[in-house]
Amino acid sequence: MRQLDLTVISNEQIARDVWRIQLSTDNCQLSTDNCQLSIAPGTFVNLRIDGHYLRRPISVCDWEVAERAAGTPPLHTLTLIYKAVGQGTRRLAAYQVSECVNALAALGNGYTLVDAQRPLLLGGGVGVPPLYYLAKALVKRGQAPVAVLGFNTAAEVFYADAFAALCETVVMTADGTAGQKGFVTHAMPGLTYDALYCCGPEPMLKAVYGSAHELPAGHAQFSFERRMACGFGACMGCSCKTVTGYKRICKEGPVLTREEILWT
Repeated sequence: MRQLDLTVISNEQIARDVWRIQLSTDNCQLSTDNCQLSIAPGTFVNLRIDGHYLRRPISVCDWEVAERAAGTPPLHTLTLIYKAVGQGTRRLAAYQVSECVNALAALGNGYTLVDAQRPLLLGGGVGVPPLYYLAKALVKRGQAPVAVLGFNTAAEVFYADAFAALCETVVMTADGTAGQKGFVTHAMPGLTYDALYCCGPEPMLKAVYGSAHELPAGHAQFSFERRMACGFGACMGCSCKTVTGYKRICKEGPVLTREEILWT
């Protein structure tokens, strides 16, 4: 876990109630003593938002490190996508360019990149963003992912073009106003895959769990959402029961393998 002071470089609405904020830092702490901050796909940051006691956890959509002139620290850019639905996230949507945001970074247990030729990425709503950073990592490893992005309606669709620039992409909407009509599980029977990564609301995760074909141990990974207080495992408030006992979604999760999950 690292604490970062970040500067807003953009904050814009990209779909109905959905916003993208990009934050940057050239914090020398990230470049000294050969200590580069590694943010893995599927992890999250916990933002301190003005006027709110509890931080807000948001999954990492992208993390880029740009080298600059010799003697100048690299520029780190963090991209987050969030839904402005509560007081905290609505306040976040009001942040302006050049304002500062404090974040606890590299939190949680992210996706484990397994050896596969054609991994399947399934995202629902604001479960889509962490899969973008994952897709970039998989493509970099020489894999050919296919992404299925699920939304309720066309007004809520975002990042479909960004995914399509990386890999084969299918858009599903519940009402059929964009892409194909149906849920992400409706696209699964027509696809071949040898690994599965999923992120979205729990009913979707449960449906995917029941629809996925058998894969080797560790090759089916599910990212769970829970209300969090501390975000780093101290308060135990986000614990859930698994086949090996209770685990904290903010610490041992949010990503769990199929073999660990115990539906209640």
